[in-house]
Amino acid sequence: MPLYVYSITAKDHPLHLDGVSGVGAEPAPLRTVTAGALCAVVSDIAEDIRPKRRDLNAHQQVQELLMADGVILPLQFGYIAPDDLAVRQALESNAESYLGALKRLEGCAEYHVRASQADEAPLLQQILQDVPEASDLNDRIRGGDRDPGLPIALGEIVAREVQVRQEALAAGLTEALVPFSREYLAHPASASDFLNLSLLVPEEHKEALRTAEANLAREIGSDIDLRFSGPLPPYSFVQ
Repeated sequence: MPLYVYSITAKDHPLHLDGVSGVGAEPAPLRTVTAGALCAVVSDIAEDIRPKRRDLNAHQQVQELLMADGVILPLQFGYIAPDDLAVRQALESNAESYLGALKRLEGCAEYHVRASQADEAPLLQQILQDVPEASDLNDRIRGGDRDPGLPIALGEIVAREVQVRQEALAAGLTEALVPFSREYLAHPASASDFLNLSLLVPEEHKEALRTAEANLAREIGSDIDLRFSGPLPPYSFVQ
């Protein structure tokens, strides 16, 4: 029977799974498949699992439940194995890698840091003050010059300056936060966020990270929307 696989843990993980159901229209109880020193937390499924809100929440709740009691290797949503044998074989063939990853992640949680421009007006004003070429073009446009190339040229300068300044701020924020992590991963910037950073943070650095977050938010001001989330299962640090 097909299985939905949530996480891989060490066999000595407490695995408090009684009464916990998983994903699916008719959720089956959680159970384990064991091979040597490893366990996979699974539930039987009878249909294709799609990323509906209920199933996404169920998947995440299982990860958080397991993470509260010990280190886990969380799988991304939607991982399905054909049967117990396939899961057991995967645990056996990758045992060394999985055990190494569990040791590497022990005592840590993932934190996400995102930053976006909450208010562009002050940044644009600063660019006009700092870049004479941009200021001259803006003055000509406001003075009534109808040359169609002026707005294009100004837009290109402003876009370039915004990118340069946001990249510099992202680098500075990363440099300030990385010391609190055991590992980090900088994700590509999105259309809205110029910083998308994952930190693998040991428990003993959690409070220091939160203090650093508050200090950084105060330093950069309200023009920047700085968002932290965590502690989370360490998805970004599991391959």
